[in-house]
Amino acid sequence: MGKLIVLDGLDGSGKSTQLDAVDAWLTSCGIAHRRISFPDYDQPSSTLVRQYLAGDFGGTPNAVNAYAASSFYAVDRYASFKQFWQAAYENGELIVAARYVSSNAIHQMAKLPESEWDSYLDWLSDYEYRLLGLPVPDCVFFLDMPPEVSQKLMTGRYEGDESKKDIHERDRVYLQTCRRSALYAAAHDGWYVVSCAKGDDPRPIADITAELTAAIEALL
Repeated sequence: MGKLIVLDGLDGSGKSTQLDAVDAWLTSCGIAHRRISFPDYDQPSSTLVRQYLAGDFGGTPNAVNAYAASSFYAVDRYASFKQFWQAAYENGELIVAARYVSSNAIHQMAKLPESEWDSYLDWLSDYEYRLLGLPVPDCVFFLDMPPEVSQKLMTGRYEGDESKKDIHERDRVYLQTCRRSALYAAAHDGWYVVSCAKGDDPRPIADITAELTAAIEALL
């Protein structure tokens, strides 16, 4: 089997930016790898995810319960695995993913009372890794960007047009809860937490990349 490394975090935490940077670093090192990203919006498997985020099932994240929404994302991952990267992974290739099963722990567990978080994490692991047969990551890096900082970055991304944000991105209270659930899951499942802010400002991108690549180099 190959290795699977995951970069995850809240919306606006820099996952795509860091995936690009890690991809470039691996290429420069001559390390064969494949990059993937979830949800896979180019594929039909993401249809329910797109409908959910657009608010077709209700205008707030809680309009769809944690287990139903988790299933939307899990099915998209399963389809991607079976169609596009299972063979490469099983033949020993390194896979680097932006978002993965950890995203359900971040975004969906937040909908549940904290007293149910342990049982949800047990369910999630059993569902996606054992029942669906998805690979267990060798390391999950959680890019910890506080929502008050990421909101400013997302406003810049959308040029001030708040209507472009999906139902997760526009709900600041929900995002605060997601950060708490993410840090809980990180402690529970042994994720590597990367601090992405200094006070009220984002940490320099190059500094975050240097921390990630050093950790990945040690893992490989």
